[in-house]
Amino acid sequence: MKKERVVVICPGRGTYTKETLGYLKKFRPRFNEFFNILDEKRSALGVPTLTELDEAPVFKPQLHTKGEHASALIYACSYADFLNLDPEKYDVVAVTGNSMGWYIALAVAGALDVHGAFEVINTMGSMMKDQIIGGQIIYPIVDENWIQDSARTTAVESALHDVNQIADCEAHVSIYLGGYAVIGGNQKALDVLLKKLPKQENYPFQLINHAAFHTPLLGETSKKAFETLSLDLFQRPLLPLIDGRGHIWMDYATDLEEIYNYTFAHQVLQPYDFTKAITVALKEFCPDRLVLLGPGNTLGGAIGQILIQNKWLGIQSKTDFTDYQKKNPFLMSLGR
Repeated sequence: MKKERVVVICPGRGTYTKETLGYLKKFRPRFNEFFNILDEKRSALGVPTLTELDEAPVFKPQLHTKGEHASALIYACSYADFLNLDPEKYDVVAVTGNSMGWYIALAVAGALDVHGAFEVINTMGSMMKDQIIGGQIIYPIVDENWIQDSARTTAVESALHDVNQIADCEAHVSIYLGGYAVIGGNQKALDVLLKKLPKQENYPFQLINHAAFHTPLLGETSKKAFETLSLDLFQRPLLPLIDGRGHIWMDYATDLEEIYNYTFAHQVLQPYDFTKAITVALKEFCPDRLVLLGPGNTLGGAIGQILIQNKWLGIQSKTDFTDYQKKNPFLMSLGR
């Protein structure tokens, strides 16, 4: 049987929710050694193990969504999903991710081994356990049919321009997320934007326990990352990697110092263009399918919107995407 060529997509923060509590249990028999390594590392740090968090009787937002816990949980879930892919059926031609998903993508592609991945993900996820720097809000820039809406895009641009004229306010586009703009800023700026942006159903709203990721506000975080995390953690990836600029890191031509610097400088301080990453994945690798790792399916809509922007497979609306997914899913969401 001919293998399907797939691009693997790693999720970011906010994907481990009350609906995904217990996600790791189904993998425990097959990947017990992997989970034990992570649990031992967390025990040594004096924090709850992933097993304790995942098998908790109830989901507690103030516990499970904290960066120092959520990041490691999502990594474990995503990597287990990746390990569970049938190599006889799927040929992984490239790997990418969204926001924190870049760190998971480094692990999936082999640029970080299991120990290095834990160190990077746990360190970056724990940077703000004492105090979160700023926050993020999310706002749609497409209409109800997932078609780009120039008026909404202009509203975001105008609101950002205006809020940055106010004393002690700072906000930037943080993530280009398909049909959504994610805005990172200090809390004073976000409070203004939450009132200023035109209401669209439940939007805009602020993401719980999210800092102003991918903005200049995280300058100190970037500095600490370089001081804490060594270049020696990195190795050449085994699979092509697509980063948050749409740049491809090839397995045979990756400069370790360059990918190290990108990971802890540009990736931390500049906007993460998930839209471009998926567009590059489509046009450069022409996969038979996209495989979105779990937990959850929060990126499914954004990926559908990117397919629409590119008119990929003739998909030009939300209805087209939904119909296509029903017949022969181009996007396989393992968290569903």
